[in-house]
Amino acid sequence: MSVAHASRFLDRRALAGLAHMRFTTRHRVEGSYSGRHQSRQQGGAGEFVDFREYTGGEDLRRLDWKVMARTGKAFVRLHQEETNLVCTLAIDGSGSMDFGGSATSRQGSKLEYAQYLATALSYVIGLGQDQVGLAVLGDKLTEHLPPGGAPQHLSLVMEQIEKIQTQPVARSSGALRELFERTNRRGVLLLLSDFLMEDIEETFAALRLFRHRGLEVIALHLVHPDEETLPEGGSFHFVGLENEGSLNCSPAEIRAAYQQRFSAYTTMVRQMALAAGCDYRRVSTAVPYLESLGGFLVERSG
Repeated sequence: MSVAHASRFLDRRALAGLAHMRFTTRHRVEGSYSGRHQSRQQGGAGEFVDFREYTGGEDLRRLDWKVMARTGKAFVRLHQEETNLVCTLAIDGSGSMDFGGSATSRQGSKLEYAQYLATALSYVIGLGQDQVGLAVLGDKLTEHLPPGGAPQHLSLVMEQIEKIQTQPVARSSGALRELFERTNRRGVLLLLSDFLMEDIEETFAALRLFRHRGLEVIALHLVHPDEETLPEGGSFHFVGLENEGSLNCSPAEIRAAYQQRFSAYTTMVRQMALAAGCDYRRVSTAVPYLESLGGFLVERSG
């Protein structure tokens, strides 16, 4: 697969180890052309509809040897119960996603982690000849690229991922509702967020709309290690990334209460995601993004 845009978040050599893996859906999907995923449109078991170029790792028994002998190229036969996967990557662009981006942090910001992970995932989706789109969420939908499968489209998705800048906002439900109004195809919505937002209930209410329409929704909950456990040291100056003000205090004074509240909050997010019909996965930015992606893909292939 040729990708023109050389994103700084794309490491083809590192991704070579994941080239044999595919992002799969756990539910039936709808697409505009034939692919590898089960479809809602059941026209008849085994009914031939099209050819598609062979990709490494597929069952060799599906190769059409007559076409290969005639053209010199490997194609597999497709049947009507199969279709392509359509996935929209929705990335939280709120100010809290900048956390961890200081010179004192070795992990980098949550946004940077999301950019590496989303770029790698879009590359894997492209390798599978599926379609990927992008939505950047602020107080409104700041960027939207409908799903597409052409190499030029994939380059544009990666370019826009690279350009994401956070905004000092703490709400995302309005952006998700705007995205819902623009979404007219079933498929997968994959949200990368830290879920540190004021309108958390409205956000999951918006995600429930996608589920009611038949989309599969995946919530990747990004957590920075310094959020889970406050840093060691004396006095710190804490500054809110979404215009909440600042606070001087010693972490030792509030450590136990903070960790209890943070643990309760992440538990609540998981429960709300599952209640809304979403698949939920917590992702620590302390774990290399390729390791997180590999585990995610293995879990999806289940």
